[in-house]
Amino acid sequence: MTEDTTGKGFRMTGPKVLAITLIGFGTVIAVNLTLAYSAVSTFPGLEVKNSYVASQNFNEELAAQQALGWDVRADVADGELVLNITGPDGYPAQVATLDAVLGAATHVRDDQRPEFVFLDGAFRAPVDIAPGNWNIRLRATAADGTLFQQRVVLHVEG
Repeated sequence: MTEDTTGKGFRMTGPKVLAITLIGFGTVIAVNLTLAYSAVSTFPGLEVKNSYVASQNFNEELAAQQALGWDVRADVADGELVLNITGPDGYPAQVATLDAVLGAATHVRDDQRPEFVFLDGAFRAPVDIAPGNWNIRLRATAADGTLFQQRVVLHVEG
C-alpha cells in the first residue's frame, strides 16, 4: 500500500513528514518570537522606580491636590493645543509652573513637550499631532507650592 505502481500519486515518506512538521512548528515559533519582541520593545516602561516608596505620601498629596479644586480641560484646534486650568471659582487657576508631555498611551516614540504660553486665560502651544487618542501627562505647581499631577485624555478628530 505504500508503493506507488503507477508513478502518478503522492507518496508520504518519513523525510516529507519531518519537513512538514518542522515548517509548521518553525512558522509558529517565528511568529511568537516576532510578537514577543514587538511587545517588549514598544513597552513604555515603569512610571516609578519603587511603587512602595511612591505610595507612602499618596493620600496626603492627593488631598492637597484635591483641595486646590482645579479643573483641567484640553482641546486641539488649528494646530494649537489649548489647556484650560480653572480654579473652583471658574476663573483661571494661579499656576506657578507647568510641565506637560503629550503622547500616545501605547508608546513613547511620538511624545513631545509642548512649549506653553499663557494667553487669554489658557495655556497654548503649537503642536503637530495626528487624529486619535492622546494623553497629556500634566505636572503643575500652584502658587502655594502644591504639586498638581493629572493625566488628561485628549481625543483629536480626523
